[in-house]
Amino acid sequence: MERPDHVRQTELGQPVTMLEAIREALWEEMERDAGVFLMGEDIGAYGGAFKVTDGFLQRFGEMRVVDMPISEAGFTGAAAGAAHMGLRPVVEMQFMDFVSCAYEPLTNYIATSRWRNAGPQPLVIRGPVGGGVRGGPFHSQNPEMAFFHTPGLKIVYPSTAQDAKGLLKAAIRDDDPVLFFEHKKLYRAPFLREVLPPGDYTVPLGQARLVREGVDVSIVTYGNMVHESTRAAEQLAEEDVSVEILDLRSLMPLDEEAILNSVRKTNRLLVVHEDTRTGGIAGEIAMRVSEKAFEWLDAPMLRVTALDTPVPYSPPLEDFFLPQVEDILTACRYLKAY
Repeated sequence: MERPDHVRQTELGQPVTMLEAIREALWEEMERDAGVFLMGEDIGAYGGAFKVTDGFLQRFGEMRVVDMPISEAGFTGAAAGAAHMGLRPVVEMQFMDFVSCAYEPLTNYIATSRWRNAGPQPLVIRGPVGGGVRGGPFHSQNPEMAFFHTPGLKIVYPSTAQDAKGLLKAAIRDDDPVLFFEHKKLYRAPFLREVLPPGDYTVPLGQARLVREGVDVSIVTYGNMVHESTRAAEQLAEEDVSVEILDLRSLMPLDEEAILNSVRKTNRLLVVHEDTRTGGIAGEIAMRVSEKAFEWLDAPMLRVTALDTPVPYSPPLEDFFLPQVEDILTACRYLKAY
């Protein structure tokens, strides 16, 4: 069966959205490796809640595109068993908010498998996260930090179409379990359409990306906040404030050296993340900088984050809850003037 147009834009030299890039990655890995198969709710005939897997059932059949009941704990456990048998399952959470239902198998069993000499767990748990789309508290969360504390898991959170495809392909090929977070606001964002590199490529897990070079302030961020930070940096450039932006891409493993190098260059650090404030990754990053680069700092380390509340459904309240460009501008101006 020939690839449908919506999974071969790269072959045609056409720009793709992040959603299309993720679709291409899944399609190519399933063609490359017969051990790769998909599991999730409504991913078959319906093509997934966001249509990521549209057309996959017709191409790969019901043994490799498996519709599952509404039991995240159950089908995550089933994926663990398949991984033990040498397969490479890719599990779609219809919304990543509900990965909490699979917390027990992920943290107690899957993450500890290698440590218990039970063998590798080459599986990926992927799905949409993030606010700004008026999804309310059950469909807008960023649950990455609930798993950050668990040794044995890898956590990936891309911000561009090119990275989404390359990181997902790398995650599927990895022998460790990977949580792959996809910000739903970026799925079809027109400004993210880009022509992807031709042929097979991956992006290594655990390597941050330097988005923008600067000398006055370092912003360390990931996901949709990369783009909010870039908008702020463009405004600050008009005020003669030079902002460096580092996109983490992977939260675990964390590219500590890239963070430290940026801080040693600019002597100021702002961490920006959409996740809530208390227990967010900003605290871990600040502690590592304090331990290993404190003498390079010329100002206090700051963070811009969401508030410590559930995600509001009301549009004005959600906007107030989420980090905004103006918040980033205020923090950077303070750091520059300190």
